[in-house]
Amino acid sequence: MEHSHKPVNSTKSQNEKKTAFVVLFSAATMVLEIIFGLFSKSMALLADGIHMGSHVLAIGLSWGAYILVRHLEKKDTHQVDTEKVLSLSAYTSGILLLVFALFILVEAAERFFSPAVEIRYTEAMIVTAIGMVVNIICAFVLHDAHGHQDYNRHSAYLHVLADALTSLGAIFGLICAMIWNIIWIDTLVAVVCSLVIIRWAKNLLFDTGKALTSQPSNSL
Repeated sequence: MEHSHKPVNSTKSQNEKKTAFVVLFSAATMVLEIIFGLFSKSMALLADGIHMGSHVLAIGLSWGAYILVRHLEKKDTHQVDTEKVLSLSAYTSGILLLVFALFILVEAAERFFSPAVEIRYTEAMIVTAIGMVVNIICAFVLHDAHGHQDYNRHSAYLHVLADALTSLGAIFGLICAMIWNIIWIDTLVAVVCSLVIIRWAKNLLFDTGKALTSQPSNSL
């Protein structure tokens, strides 16, 4: 009996450590991007920072779920389905993604009708590139090459992967605005980023919703 639980617990412990690293690493980058987004008046950079903020919250929730599951398994509580706990955490992170996506859309609309007077492209490009590198590192840390069905870790992986894509979009928006001096391209990229977030959130909610509503296979 104990024999079969050991590898699972070991995997969860590894996932918890990796998730903790990603939370702390992403939080530091998020603060940097938001500060420089406000300073450089770049909507794309702000959107990227805010998006990463949603990831810090969601991945922090995933980290908390691993901690809770570890305590429950230490107590040997069989009344609680720990896999459902992890799936619920992932489902909640999907809801958080939707909330932040709507926030970015509102901010993008405001910036479109009241465009920034000046964008400091050099600063914005540097910080966005750093953010993209950070997210690629985090995605590499969280990537599961063995395809284990852990929605909690998978949701964290999708968060940083989506963030890497939006960082790339922010760089594209800044380059276009810098070359052609069309400021609204920066805002358009922010809108596209929010649509990417909504798409990831929809898929995450669908998968975890199925996991939460499915009946245990060994139920009598």
